[in-house]
Amino acid sequence: MTPQLARQILVEGNELFVQNVKAPRNLQNQVKETSQGQFPFAVILSCIDSRVPAELVFDQGIGDVFSARVAGNVVNEDVLGSMEYACKVAGSKIVVVMGHTKCGAVTAACKSVELGNITTLLNKIQPAVNIVKAASENTQQEMSDASIEEVTKLNIELSIDRIRKESPILAEMEQLGEIEIVGALYSVATGKITFFEG
Repeated sequence: MTPQLARQILVEGNELFVQNVKAPRNLQNQVKETSQGQFPFAVILSCIDSRVPAELVFDQGIGDVFSARVAGNVVNEDVLGSMEYACKVAGSKIVVVMGHTKCGAVTAACKSVELGNITTLLNKIQPAVNIVKAASENTQQEMSDASIEEVTKLNIELSIDRIRKESPILAEMEQLGEIEIVGALYSVATGKITFFEG
């Protein structure tokens, strides 16, 4: 398994999902096969949004992928530790940071929502909000839907930057070609996942 093959499996899985076709698999057999150990080929950081279940939208079964979910697909030390375990210990070959259109957490960050622990979480999205607002001609008006979607994409990129900066383990693995770290955007309207390039 290579990072390139891991990405290809995910791309093809999403194509099946979009076509409403499922790869043939026996989930009970997978339960038995993985009862003594696991070898997931990918780790996916995605949002908790109920419309974006990572295993389903990539058409993967039990034992195929590690799935970390947190509102706004933000990075913290627990997520980083989970990714390091997935790649360095369990042998995953790709780290996908997957955001999605119409993200409630991103929208809340753009509207400066403050509420309990949500405030701390949304602060992790704020750098993307600030950059998009600064690039806008009028920073006083409420952000447009298009600007909110730009924040969503930038938030994915900034999460990847944090992974590379705050996890020397994953950064080194990527530099050595042992893993790929890549962003992706899921459309809640179509079910299609678009991988970021570069």
